[in-house]
Amino acid sequence: MHNIEVPTKRGILLEGILYNTTKNPRSILIIISGIHAKDERNPFYDNIGFTLNKGNIDCICAHTCDAIKKVKKKNILTGKEETFGSFNEDFNNAEDDIEAYINYVEKYHYKHIYLAGHSLGANKVILYLSKNHDPRIERYILMSPANIKKLIEKNTQEQLELIREYKEQKKDDEIIPFLLFGWYQCVTKSAYNWVYNNILDNIHYEKDGDFSQINNITHSGAMIIGTYDRLACGNPSGFLENINNHTKNKEKNKLLFIEKTGHVYQNKEQEIAVLLLNLINEWENKE
Repeated sequence: MHNIEVPTKRGILLEGILYNTTKNPRSILIIISGIHAKDERNPFYDNIGFTLNKGNIDCICAHTCDAIKKVKKKNILTGKEETFGSFNEDFNNAEDDIEAYINYVEKYHYKHIYLAGHSLGANKVILYLSKNHDPRIERYILMSPANIKKLIEKNTQEQLELIREYKEQKKDDEIIPFLLFGWYQCVTKSAYNWVYNNILDNIHYEKDGDFSQINNITHSGAMIIGTYDRLACGNPSGFLENINNHTKNKEKNKLLFIEKTGHVYQNKEQEIAVLLLNLINEWENKE
């Protein structure tokens, strides 16, 4: 296991963690992490990485700009320092971030590349694959995708209107005076995109939601959720089934449930790791 730096087209270096086996790995799983994953250091990434290594599979915990609250780094193209993080993330960069990790692993000539995403990372995977029918990716895995409408319910209508007012007053780079979702500090332009112009609001509990992105994906794969996930409106199985019903390959996709755990698989970290290893082995044994 070691840290890696992955360059994007816009010159930002993303920080990931590569779990690599000492053998000759046949496959790699890229997991696009969720908000604050680097800051909070969710332990299930270690379980997944080390377990896959034992099965001769490499793994990358692929942090994007929202994995850390705030960091200052030099842009390798401009040579200038930039401050970025979850506080000012631009979702329009999600495709660039994911492509950077795929380009990084491509040079190692793995036989199989699987693309997963956890929480908001799953929504980013949906966005990427809906617009890029990337033949390098064999299958996708959506791990506890984020129901954004459920997150926004944590804020009052007055707070949401204040975001609109700040946007109209061109306070784009000013920190809003409350925490979005009750825990997320960000600038106006990011808050506005979360609430009013969110290209990652691509999965829903409601059957009549806008599923155009996931309906445009040509890949097949799997979806995983904990049965206590609070973003699933009290019905995790129905939540995943509704998402899957809007895919092109619903008969090929696998829906998997981790019993008695929530959004980050508390106390079931090894169970999710073994599940992923078995899933990849099952796919590859069918070749």
